[in-house]
Amino acid sequence: MTQTSNHETSHNHVTLAGRVSASPEAHILPSGDEVVSFRLIVPRSAAARRRSKQPVDTIDCAAWTSALRRAVRRLEPGTEVVVTGELRRRFSRGPAGPISRVTVELDSCERVTVPAVASSS
Repeated sequence: MTQTSNHETSHNHVTLAGRVSASPEAHILPSGDEVVSFRLIVPRSAAARRRSKQPVDTIDCAAWTSALRRAVRRLEPGTEVVVTGELRRRFSRGPAGPISRVTVELDSCERVTVPAVASSS
């Protein structure tokens, strides 16, 4: 049996396309770092919709670099975007006990140009 190192076979990189659910929010952390976050609504595939009645997933996205924070701040609800980044799982404590959330730490966030619908007048 041949053993390969994890860095050759494993990686953490995601690309998602969807729409921004609400205005992005800036947060200053106790460390003094700033992060701008938003939720991305991503439609589920037809196969996934056959297994579940939920038609979409809502994914938290976080922008840490100054350039991405500036770009993300300008997003409006309903804006179609494509994001890339790495998944991070964070734990915190809520009123009902431990909470686990998965967030995409953004490497990029690009607006998608939606073609205008031609009117037939």
